[in-house]
Amino acid sequence: MGKVSLQLIQVICAITWCLFAAGPIFGFAALKPILIQEGVYSGLCTPVDGTALLANASNLVPLKEGSLKPCTAQDLKLNFMFTLGAGTTNVVALLVGYVLDVYGPSVCVFAGSGFLTMGALSLALSSKISFFDPYITGYVLLAVGGPFVFISTFQLANGFPNKSGTILALLTGAFDSSSALFFIYRLIYQNWMPSLTLKKFFTGYLIVPLFIFVCQLFIMPKESYKSLGAVQKLEIEGLDMNGNLPEGEDGSRIIPDETERQSLLSSHSNVHPVLSNDSRRKSVWENYVEAKLEKKTKGIFGVMHGYSASEQIKSPWFVLMLAFVIICMLRINYFVATVRSQEEFLLGSHKLALKVNSIFDVALPVGGLVSIPFIGLVLDHCSTLTAIILVSSISLVIGILGLIPSFSLNLLGIFMLVAYRPFYYTVVSDYCAKVFGFDTFGTVYGLLMCLSGIFNLGQSVLDRSTHTTFNMNPTPINSILVAVTAVTSTTLIVYVYKESKAREERMQVFEQMETTTKTTPEAPAEESAQYGTLNAS
Repeated sequence: MGKVSLQLIQVICAITWCLFAAGPIFGFAALKPILIQEGVYSGLCTPVDGTALLANASNLVPLKEGSLKPCTAQDLKLNFMFTLGAGTTNVVALLVGYVLDVYGPSVCVFAGSGFLTMGALSLALSSKISFFDPYITGYVLLAVGGPFVFISTFQLANGFPNKSGTILALLTGAFDSSSALFFIYRLIYQNWMPSLTLKKFFTGYLIVPLFIFVCQLFIMPKESYKSLGAVQKLEIEGLDMNGNLPEGEDGSRIIPDETERQSLLSSHSNVHPVLSNDSRRKSVWENYVEAKLEKKTKGIFGVMHGYSASEQIKSPWFVLMLAFVIICMLRINYFVATVRSQEEFLLGSHKLALKVNSIFDVALPVGGLVSIPFIGLVLDHCSTLTAIILVSSISLVIGILGLIPSFSLNLLGIFMLVAYRPFYYTVVSDYCAKVFGFDTFGTVYGLLMCLSGIFNLGQSVLDRSTHTTFNMNPTPINSILVAVTAVTSTTLIVYVYKESKAREERMQVFEQMETTTKTTPEAPAEESAQYGTLNAS
């Protein structure tokens, strides 16, 4: 079997397992009705709760041990299960990055398949487990296994340098689509096979971690792992970690005009050192591409390159983005966990709430998948600041639409949310790579996700306040979240704008000085030779 054929099979295997294992926990809105119907945590409800529910909601049909509408204690417990799972997924990102860097992708994938196996077994054998909570434990284990098997696939983009962006888009699309797993389960359960209990479903799900284990053992690459920073560098710059074109590239797509090259390199060298973090002299391609990116991003690219991870984490560039990420993630996960109850209160109809919930279950995986190509176009043609402004604006519009008791406007907000979710995550990772650099990307981005995951555990506090303090009215909590989003996003945008403007002005001063003096610094001989070789090719 040829090298390309094997690499193609590896990509297909990775996309397949990501579809089933990367992030199924985010399909919680579709799984929740099954959990209620199966009587999960129904023991927390008192007889009074059940009587009140059925008496005040004559349109509901009693199902098994409870009704489609859970009591407050049951609802809070189920929502907490998702809150803990979603938070764990982000917290574990830092651990995944460490395992990848130290032990490589094989160990990472094997660990992920192990967590998925334990999670599925915990949920499948829940009726026989009494010494710990099998539902929360199982859901959290699935949440841990997802990042391990998903993030470890990014390295496959290096197998197709010309198509690295496409490979990453396909993997990300598979991650977004994995939330459809529970939606498909719900369709089968409610329409064709009501006997497909949680025990049967998760027993059958064990084939997924087995498939992952077998693929990693016999098909996936064992060596040549590249760090997450290397993947980001290839995606953004089109160069490898040594600053050169990947093997098999001829460089024709970025051969610069000589005058433009000298102008960019001279102004760039006045702002940045010519050495990388590992004291390696940057190649001419690297300096040229980074100068182009700095100009395109209006000075944002490279602003924290060369600093240690600790210095970067203490900077406003990290702190302000962290505040923005926390509030955005909190809003997304809060809505996913409570979509039905929110819509029921706003629309005043249980049937309409069910309809919205059903539409959301379909839109979440499909919308994310459809939006991926457009996300690439936005990042390719817009500056980093523009992308942040777009993310912030869309986030605020979604929040405002969620405050209005209108079926059509709420539906519009949902369609925007499912497209916004992958856009938001992509912009954040793109920001981290361009601002902090590729050498520290795994640490900085991993910590960003980890801290936001920890803070998102506070979602249970918001949920409890909605149930108790505000009598199921989601408007007060959502209003506060929208207001905080406005504050954090505005602060981030203003800071980035001021800093980029100041750096852009310095770049213009250097360019004017070069034009006035009519002098062009000569490139080092070794770089000139390399440029000549590449240009000739």
